[in-house]
Amino acid sequence: MDATPDEPVCFSGGPDRRKGTPAGTPRIPPAAAADWDPDFAQYVRAFRSSVASAPAEEGRASGSNLLGTLARHPGLATAFLGFNNHLLRGTSLSPRRRELLVLRVAHHRGSDYEWAQHVLLARKAGLTDAEISLIADGVDTAHFTPAERSMLAAVDELLDDGTISGRTWAILSAELDEHQLMDLVFTVGAYSTLAMALRSFGIEPEDELLPHLSSATEGRGVPR
Repeated sequence: MDATPDEPVCFSGGPDRRKGTPAGTPRIPPAAAADWDPDFAQYVRAFRSSVASAPAEEGRASGSNLLGTLARHPGLATAFLGFNNHLLRGTSLSPRRRELLVLRVAHHRGSDYEWAQHVLLARKAGLTDAEISLIADGVDTAHFTPAERSMLAAVDELLDDGTISGRTWAILSAELDEHQLMDLVFTVGAYSTLAMALRSFGIEPEDELLPHLSSATEGRGVPR
């Protein structure tokens, strides 16, 4: 039975975490909210109210550690969050398809923070716990549609080779329009960048994310 949206669950899949900064030692610690630039603080309030999943009380993690770290560079953070707002709110991809991509990126890039946060969003988008676990298992599972399997393959190809293969593109272009194809590539790129930032800066998952980390990644002492 699948858990309810606010019920913690651990998955057999999840990020393939790799060697790097030990957990618990952020390289760039988050700034306290009281120390944020006032314009950035106002921007974040507007950003969170604009995305459909914003309030923590609706089952979304607060993101306080990530936002606190971004607050140390308000200009960069504002530009990135504006881009991210399109991927969350303005994208031509369905929420289900977006979360398939993001979870595969999180697994491929070894970011347990990104994985845990998007487990919550994926469940809200209608993915079952079994489907979420399968995202980490590979792209050949028969459970997903051919288009969904090709989207998962596209993630791996983009991150490994920097391009989508001709075979995968042919399958995707028969299913997706131009806007969706473009949103797919930019979603993978944005969340890959975010995963690298999360791990490189040593950003720790907030307490509310901890129950949603993959059991397969616990105790390995590698970055979030």
